[in-house]
Formats: sequence, C-alpha cells, structure tokens
Amino acid sequence: MRKTVRIAQDGACPGDFMLRNVNCPHVMLGQEFPRVAFQGHLHSLPKLMEEASFSHASHGNHKENSPFLNSSEAGKGGDYYDRNLALFEEELDIRPKVSSLLGKLVNYTNLTQGVKEHEEAESTDGSKKKVSKSPSMGTLMGVYLPCMQNIFGVILFLRLTWMVGMAGVLQSFLIVLLCCCCTMLTTISMSAIATNGVVPAGGSYFMISRSLGPEFGGAVGLCFYLGTTFAGAMYILGAIEILLTYIVPQAAIFHPSGAHDASSTMLNNMRVYGTVFLILMAVVVFVGVKYVNKFASLFLACVVISILSIYAGAIKSIFDPPAFPICMLGNRTLSRDQFDVCAKTIVKDNITVASKLWELFCHSTNLTTENCDEYFLMNNVSEIAGIPGAASGILKDNLWSNYLEKGEILEKAHHPSVDVAGQKNNLHLYVLSDIATSFMVLVGIFFPSVTGIMAGSNRSGDLKDAQKSIPVGTILAIVTTSLVYFSCVLLFGACIEGVVLRDKYGDAVNRNLVVGTLSWPSPWVIVIGSFFSTCGAGLQSLTGAPRLLQAIAKDNIIPFLWVFGHGKANGEPTWALLLTALIAELGILIASLDMVAPILSMFFLMCYLFVNLACAVQTLLRTPNWRPRFKYYHWALSFLGMSICLALMFISSWYYALVAMLIAGMIYKYIEYQGAEKEWGDGIRGLSLSAARYALLRLEEGPPHTKNWRPQLLVLLKLDEDLHVKYPRLLTFASQLKAGKGLTIIGSVIQGNFLETYGEAQAAEQTIKNMMDIEKVKGFCQVVVANKVREGIAHLIQSCGLGGMKHNTVVLGWPYGWRQSEDPRSWKTFIGTVRCTTAAHLALLVPKNVSFYPSNHERYNEGNIDVWWIVHDGGMLMLLPFLLKQHKVWRKCKMRIFTVAQMDDNSIQMKKDLATFLYQLRIEAEVEVVEMHNSDISAYTYERTLMMEQRSQMLRQMRLTKTEREREAQLVKDRHSVARLESLYSDEEDETEPVPENIQMTWTKEKCDAEKRNRGSAVGSFRDLISIKPNQSNVRRMHTAVKLNEVIVNRSHDARLVLLNMPGPPKNTDGDENYMEFLEVLTEGLERVLLVRGGGREVITIYS
Repeated sequence: MRKTVRIAQDGACPGDFMLRNVNCPHVMLGQEFPRVAFQGHLHSLPKLMEEASFSHASHGNHKENSPFLNSSEAGKGGDYYDRNLALFEEELDIRPKVSSLLGKLVNYTNLTQGVKEHEEAESTDGSKKKVSKSPSMGTLMGVYLPCMQNIFGVILFLRLTWMVGMAGVLQSFLIVLLCCCCTMLTTISMSAIATNGVVPAGGSYFMISRSLGPEFGGAVGLCFYLGTTFAGAMYILGAIEILLTYIVPQAAIFHPSGAHDASSTMLNNMRVYGTVFLILMAVVVFVGVKYVNKFASLFLACVVISILSIYAGAIKSIFDPPAFPICMLGNRTLSRDQFDVCAKTIVKDNITVASKLWELFCHSTNLTTENCDEYFLMNNVSEIAGIPGAASGILKDNLWSNYLEKGEILEKAHHPSVDVAGQKNNLHLYVLSDIATSFMVLVGIFFPSVTGIMAGSNRSGDLKDAQKSIPVGTILAIVTTSLVYFSCVLLFGACIEGVVLRDKYGDAVNRNLVVGTLSWPSPWVIVIGSFFSTCGAGLQSLTGAPRLLQAIAKDNIIPFLWVFGHGKANGEPTWALLLTALIAELGILIASLDMVAPILSMFFLMCYLFVNLACAVQTLLRTPNWRPRFKYYHWALSFLGMSICLALMFISSWYYALVAMLIAGMIYKYIEYQGAEKEWGDGIRGLSLSAARYALLRLEEGPPHTKNWRPQLLVLLKLDEDLHVKYPRLLTFASQLKAGKGLTIIGSVIQGNFLETYGEAQAAEQTIKNMMDIEKVKGFCQVVVANKVREGIAHLIQSCGLGGMKHNTVVLGWPYGWRQSEDPRSWKTFIGTVRCTTAAHLALLVPKNVSFYPSNHERYNEGNIDVWWIVHDGGMLMLLPFLLKQHKVWRKCKMRIFTVAQMDDNSIQMKKDLATFLYQLRIEAEVEVVEMHNSDISAYTYERTLMMEQRSQMLRQMRLTKTEREREAQLVKDRHSVARLESLYSDEEDETEPVPENIQMTWTKEKCDAEKRNRGSAVGSFRDLISIKPNQSNVRRMHTAVKLNEVIVNRSHDARLVLLNMPGPPKNTDGDENYMEFLEVLTEGLERVLLVRGGGREVITIYS
C-alpha cells in the first residue's frame, strides 16, 4: 500500500491528518511522502520481546529534527508514521509497536515447545519454503475417534467377562464407575488447563510442567512415559495371548512336559513371541510413523466392529442363544478341550464302553473302578448351556461376587453335587483359577481400559479449534466408552453362565474366547478384530512414548536424558525409541497381562492425579493468567478427582503405588537438586507466593517469642574495585552460624548514581550470589546504589526484609588498616553503622581477623570457644556459641564462659549462680570468674592514651592542610571565584564531593581575612601537639581496655574463637577515632575475635 500526500514547504498538518488525506489547508501539490506498511513476520515467539528494530526499507533509525515534516525530510522518504510514537521511540527496542506484535502473533504456529524445526524452516531461503498446511481436524476426527481408539483396548476383550464373573455385576458396576469417574474428573481438569491458552503438542507433560513447574512436570512426564511404554508391552502381551490361545495354539514353541507345567510354558511362549513382536513393531515405527497413522483408522474399525458384534450377539441370544455347552462333574467345571463327549460311558455297537472322560479319571479303558477318582464316582456328569441368553434370568445368579484363590476349581453354586475330596493329580481336568482375585486386584487390572483420555490433547497442534474440540471430544469419548463398559457388564451378566464368565481362557468352551462366544455372526469376528486392535494400540504406544521422552529431553530439565532429544534428520526420536523398546521388553519378560496392567495403572493414575492437582492449584490461587474458556470446572471437582486417583492407586496395589510415588519423588528431587533453571509461570511458584504471603501476615501479628528467637542476619559485604567480595569468610561465618535455618540477607552498597550504575549493581549481585553458592549460604542478596556508602548502609538496615521476615542481627566487617589510612571514611562508616544498628535495636556481630576464621571444609577436633561475658545484653553471648556448635566445623569445640568480678563482688557465689543459670539454659560450658583488682593507672596506659590523642590531633591537622591546599589550587585556577566554605570537622568530609569548575561568588574583604585567620590557626596547631595533655575520660577507658586485654589474652590466647561484649560508641562524635583505638587495644593479641552487641531484648530463656 502506498499513499502519496502533497505537502507545502511553509506549513504542515499533524501526521494523522496528512495520512488520512482529509481537510488540511496545507495539503497541496508538491512533494511526495511514502508510507510503507509493516511486512515483517515472526521468526520465533520467544524472540518476540527481544528484537530491537524490524528491518525494512523504511524502518531505519530515523531521528526527528523538527516536529513537522519539511521538504528535505520528505525527499529522503523518512518513516513519518512512527512520528505519532515519538514519545516512545527510545523504548521501541524493548516495547515493540502493537502492529509489530500482532503481525508476529499471527504467524505463530502450534509447535511443541523446544522444537526448532519451525525456526529452521523460517530461516531457510524463501524460494524453498513450503506452504505450511493449516490445522484442519475437527472434534470428531481429531479428538473423539483417537480417544475412543486409545480407551478401548485389550482389557475389554480379554478380561472384562472374567472381571464380571469374579466381582459380580454390582461390584463390576462399582469398579467401572470408580474408574470412569476418575477419568471424567481428570478430563474436566484437563479441559480447563487445555483451554487456558495455546497448548503445545505434548499432552499431559506440557500441561503439568507448565502448570506445576519443571520438577513436577519432569516427574509426572516420566511417569506418563513409563505408563505409555508399559501399555505398549501390555498390548503386545494381549496380542500374543490371542494368537497363541485362540488363533494358532499349535504355534507354541514350548510345550508342557507335565500337567502342571502349562502356565509356565505359556509364559515362556509369550516372552519369546512378545520379544519378536516388539522388535517387528519397533522396526515399523522406525521405518515410518506415517504407516502407523494410516492404519489407525483400520484398527479403530476393528474395535467398533468387534463391539457391535457383541451387541448383535446379545440381542440374538434373547431368542436364539448360541450352542456352547459346558460339561459339569457335580458342581465342578471340566476343561472341555481334553475330551469330546460329556458322559462317563458311551454306547458303541450296543455295548456300553468307557468314555474318554472315564479314561482320564479312572486311568483305564474298561469300566473298573479300582483307580477311579472318588469325586468322579460319587457325582454325575451333566451339561449346561454356556450362553443361556438374555431372557434366561441368569443375571440374578451373576449379581454377586465369587472371588477365588489361586488353584481353586470353578464351581457352579446350587448345582447338585456330593462334596468329597478328589485326587490331586486330576486337578488339571478341571477349570482352575490361575490367580487369587479380589476387588482390589480387579481394579488394578481394569483401570488401563479407561486410560487414553490424553489422545486429543496430544494432537492439539492438528486441531482447527483446540480449545473447543479437546473438552467436547474427550468428554463425549468418555461418556461413550463408559456407556459401552456399563452395558457390556450388564449384557455379560445377563447372557453368559457364571462359570464361563470366571473361565479366563475359555477352557470350558473348547478354548474359545469367552466374549467371542456371545458375538454374532462368529467368534472369529472378535478374535481377529481384537488381535488387530491390540497390535494397533501397541504400535500407537511405541509411536507416542518416544516422542514424549524426546519432548522431556529437549526441555533439558533432566540432564542425563539429553541424548534422547536427538534423532533422525526428520526429527524422529531414534534413541528414545530404542530406550522405549528396552523398557517395554521388561514388561514383556513379566509375560503376564494381569501383572503388567497394575504397573501401568500406577503410572497413569499418578499422571491423572497431578493433572487434577494442577487445575485445583491454579483455580484456588486465582492467578491472573488463569482464564480457561472451558467454564465447567471447580477446584472441588479437581480435589475429588485427585482423591479418587490416590484411592485407586492404593486400592489396586499399595506396594506398586509406593514404588511409583518413590520413583516420581526421586525424579522430583533430582530435578530440584540439579536446579532446573526454567521459569514457566507455574502454579507451584504461585502457591509458594500465597503461602509466603500468608506466613508473612501471620508473622506480622507480633514479635517472635524469646524461645523462637534466632539471629536473622543482614551481612554487610564490601566489594573491591572489580566487584569481587573482599572478605568471603564473612559468608563462611554466616553459613556456619545459620546452618541453612532462618533468614540471611547479604547486602552491599555501590557508590554512585543509580541510573548510571544499574548494570554494575546487577553484576555485583550476580557475583555475590555465586559466592553464596560456593559458601553454601541459603538466603537473599540485595545491592543498593547510593551517593554515600553510609547512606546506602542505613537504607539496607532500615528496608531489608519484608514484614515479619526482617533481619534482627547485622554482621559487619572490621575496617582493617584504618590507622594507616589518611582517609577517615572507612572507620567513620563503621562507627556510623554501629550507631544505626543501635538506633534500630538490632544486634551487631563484628568478626575481627575474619580471614583467619575456618572454612567450611576445616574441622576443629579440639579447642575452646571462649565467651567473655562482661555486661549482659540479652544473652547473645550464650546463644551464638551454641548455634556455632551445631555446625560440623565447631562441633567438637568446648565452650568456656568467663565473667569479670570486681573487688566488692563475691566471686565464689557468682560462679555458682552462673553454673546454675547455664544448667537451666541447658547449655554445657565450663564457668570461670576472673577477679580484676583495682590497680593504679599504669604509665603505659597514660602513654598510650597520650599517643592516641596526639595521633588523632595530627591526622586532623593533616586533613586540614590537605583541604587548604585544594582550596588554594582552586583559587589559582579561578582568581575571581572562591570555594564554598564548609565546617572543617563536619561529617561531610568523609564523602568529599568534587568542587565544581566554575563557582561565581563575590570576593569580599571579610572572607579574605577569615581565610588568613584559618591558615594561621592551622600552622599554630602543629606546635600545640607537643604540649597536649590526655583527657581523663580517655585515660580511664584506655585503662579498662588494657586491663581487660591482659586478662583475656592470658586466659584465651589459644582459644579457637573469643566472643566479647562490644562497647558502644561515644555519644559525642568527637571521640570516634579514640573509640576505634579502644577496640583495637581490647582485642590486641587475639587471633579470632567476635565482638557482640545485643539488640536490647532477651534472646535466650530458661523456660521450656
């Protein structure tokens, strides 16, 4: 589209009017202005907010020189359209225009997240680009029929009749109802998640991982993968069972050597044939998935025809039941495949002779009874109809359960019989129960026949309207299949004799498939149909499972699976297929359909459980992005579905349930341990936020009780010029003190302007976080940019933390080298921080000589932690050594507590009282009371005080002369200006600001005289240094520091750590430098010292 507008040179209209070419007095014939429409398109959605500018002929970096378009600009063809967004032009790189955004969204395709084929396709040459086929599948073909095909399976044909026979119609209804309710509620939850935005092709894995986070997603994704893989094994075993039992029994490789080896030889045959089938199917999947998809409709047709034949046979049985007679000996069911005539004797040429049955039970061809089975002799042989038909009233006999133990003979209740023991070696002639049955066992075996509800969501990329098709199609499929299962349970109970129903392999009806005996027109309809449908279902499982594993591997949340993310050039997951085949082989080696079914039930139930959990969490959190189009969901329904899933897991097999949960838990912890750096906006993060908010509001209700008090640390770190942590041992000390408990905030201040230093602050924060990981400090990091370091520290002390989760203790590094430095900023900042913590009623810890503190890898096998308790400030001195001893570094150290007694104190009583106090505190420590005698102030103390004051005065004068020199230099630079006069001893001198280059001030005679007087006094002050006399208050303080230091060094020179009360700073700021000297004297000669200052509250109690 090109619109030409003629504009006069002497005037202009706003761009809006010019572009629309409406009434504007300045529009006339003149120059042309081109307007080019945006033609860019999406390369990949994740780049949506990253592209800085969209390359096009008219989209250059246009800078506006004038608010109107003049002739020169028009001639250049500048993009005038962007003039309307001039206010935002500097932000267009991070906030693209709406038109650009919409243009990109239109071109977004439903590719599996993590797959790059689309990006590669977009980046190829335009001439080679194929026109992508738009998704066109509707609800019927895309969701309903695939779900039907996946839900109907081997269990319907091979085990449903047996389940009805064992559990009875009523309990079978209950089993079907439980399983179908579970899948229906899961479908409702799944529909809510699937309609909450675009769902990539990945089924439940993507739903759960994007709703509950990578840990849950990975755990449940792998569970779903294992379930699908074992489902493939189950379908293959079902196909082999149909093949070897009903189609070609003579194809068996292993044959029973004795009567009791039949079951083991059958399992071995299934292992061999199952492995062969698995290899063939894996080859088919490897060669081409398209063939599997082409035959999917054929396999579905087999299922539908088979089910229709069951209904047809049930209807026909009302007026013409099929002839499948069962031979009964007394009330016991005989295996019909070993004899032809159901009678003890037969008439042959008018002579009564022994039948085949007589030979089997009496081991002779004549009618002698010496070796006959007693039960055979005492009971009559009779024949009853295997399929009495729906009109026979057999339903009332089949209503109730008839569970059997393994090896028990199938008996018909109320049938005439004499109850005597038979011979054990004849048991193989009867139909026996091959496994012990119960309600719980049947639930585990039946549940796989209702799985497959995810088939629609797996195909979301091919659907025309996925958000409409997935809920409607899946719910309709579940309703249809549930009706089929309920009706089949009713029909089987109403049409088939109970002993036939309980006969798993059809031994009583000449080794016919039991459900086939009911079908019309022939049992072969169901036998052939079920064989092909199970083969198709196996192929589908072997096709879907590797793709699921590939999707998990490409998300890179489980590092050791990365190799399975690769495949053939066309994206087929070769390695994933190989692993899937190996895991399926494990299922085939189990060889029993009844043993494999509960295993995959566990994995599917766990998957469904988490789908329900995801929906419930999102609904309860009411996250702003939770806006499903499917409205018929509720958190209570999701919780009910979750509860049913959990109940079914433990009902069917509690030990399998525990194993499945253990596997999922291990995967969860592994992903968490590896630190899956994925942010998918998941619900667990929202849940954590809600829980944190609730907990913080609870903490706000009042300060913690003394029993709950523990140091919540704010560690103030100093960074060097390269933004590296100057004293990393501060972090080591914090980790040893906290041992991962409570709150730890690592704070640092960067001097400068926030707008200019933001990047630097981000880099510093990352450096500190890396160091926290190395030192195993679990906590938070906060870097503040401030013009003055002292102000930044004050901000951190005031504002760190949130609500009740605020620090109560500050850890501060000692300002090393403060004596040697002319710059007083370091120690002034230190003292300012001490004052801030005191004002905020926070405790303060100052580790001195922190570089000598032990690392986390060291161990102290002996030694002492010495506490010098001089003044009581809340019990911090008692609590800190106890907390340190919880860490492995300090665990074997012994604790000693020293306290100081004056001349008028009773030191013996003090020691007893202190020992009692520690006993009540439940702290083990040695107690010592040190007596300090009132001695005269020594000459050393006097001299040291004098030196301190002289040094302080001298440094003050040196700083004064330095200021003078700078001031003179400024006067020389600009003789007509004078620097701003400031108080020489103000706090501002530690944060010296550069003097502006030009300060226009008036030079007056008074100011000139004041300058001369200041210079004269500065020179005279140096002469006064010699005649200075120390302040008596300072002498007293120095005396205390010296005497205490002597005592401490004498007793604790070999201690691993010395904890000491930290005296408070003087109220008068003039004595700050002397305060630093007192602290130095107090701690002189000690290797590791921790100065402790309480926060003004009790932190330890003797009460429970």
